[in-house]
Amino acid sequence: MREQISPTSVVSGAIQLPGDKSISHRYGMLAAIADGVTRIENYSSGADCQSTLACMRALGAEIEVRNGKTCIHGRGLDGLREPAEMLDAGNSGSTIRMLSGILAAQPFVTRIGGDESLTRRPMARIMTPLQEMNARIEARDHRFPPLTIHGTKLRPLEYTLPVASAQVKSCVLFAGLYADGRTTVHEPIRTRDHTELALREFGADVDVQKRSITVTGRPRLQARELRVPGDLSSAAFFLVAALIVGESNLTIHSVGLNPTRSALLDLLSEMGARIKILDLSSIGGELIGDVQVQKSTIRGGLIEKARTAALIDEIPVLAVLGAASDEGVVVRDAAELRVKETDRIATIAENFGRLGLSIEVHEDGFEVPGRQKFHAAELDSFGDHRIAMAFSVAALAADGPCVVEGAEAASVSFPEFFDTLHRVAG
Repeated sequence: MREQISPTSVVSGAIQLPGDKSISHRYGMLAAIADGVTRIENYSSGADCQSTLACMRALGAEIEVRNGKTCIHGRGLDGLREPAEMLDAGNSGSTIRMLSGILAAQPFVTRIGGDESLTRRPMARIMTPLQEMNARIEARDHRFPPLTIHGTKLRPLEYTLPVASAQVKSCVLFAGLYADGRTTVHEPIRTRDHTELALREFGADVDVQKRSITVTGRPRLQARELRVPGDLSSAAFFLVAALIVGESNLTIHSVGLNPTRSALLDLLSEMGARIKILDLSSIGGELIGDVQVQKSTIRGGLIEKARTAALIDEIPVLAVLGAASDEGVVVRDAAELRVKETDRIATIAENFGRLGLSIEVHEDGFEVPGRQKFHAAELDSFGDHRIAMAFSVAALAADGPCVVEGAEAASVSFPEFFDTLHRVAG
């Protein structure tokens, strides 16, 4: 699909975003192994989170949408059944990595794969700790999907993550639900804590001490009434859109403001963005509020070390902001971008070249000078949802209409993206 984006001088209005992807994945999985019917309001409409629901259905959970809520009939900790065919995670690394922790404990063999992009995503980081817990996992070339998971009785584990990853942490903690005893994950850098909050919400015994998280095995998880906050990663595209055009006053309602995700707002504020948080409250242990952004003068920024890990999904659109800022942006310690849905360092650089923008690429990051002029161009998503959305935002600041090839990739996380973008950009 080709999407034409025309330049604009204003981004304004009020919008509501789909549910947070990270939280939706976790609620969908835990609800399926809880007792009772969990009702989830604002579950993500993105294809990735729908892949999680499809996998849980294939494992025996009855799932339906009623009155705008996703209703999941839980089967209890030991109630999942062997799927009739290979589970399809689609494009979702979150689905295959986190769900593998649950599958490793089942009394059956499961195969799980996905689309062509997913089959290039390395899985060794989850396979190693699960194998230490007694699971047997086979993979293509010993590291790539599809995975064949031979479920078995798991033993508890104390594991130190070699690389900070909320997905790997979640995989191990989910596996720990099935082990007799206490499973602990030590993080080198604090990552988003949606899993810890969700586990507590469903009734698991979770202990957090600084960067060490422990879950006690064999809990009885209980169904809940839940609401998913708006996705902060999706909000990033609209915040940047409002900051790179001439006149803006945009309010994004009911956004998830989890402190482990606050690096985005912290960075934007440091760069000079005029951002206000309104109507702050808490739902299911998650902070939620309205975010207002107004016309601002944006300085430069440095993204490195722990901040890189916290902002890894937002880096494509922050690169766009850097080119429009006064001083540019520098990104370091971001080698993980090379193994996302695309090599995002390469695809960012390719689209920068098409827009006539300068960028100096390094193996684990890049440097973008500020005060650059965006030129009309034919851009490409390369099948990556975050690249599609980031460069659609860039097109708003171009000197003429741009076309984004492969724009349908945005539906992986945000099917309503283009309708929303056109609405706030006039």
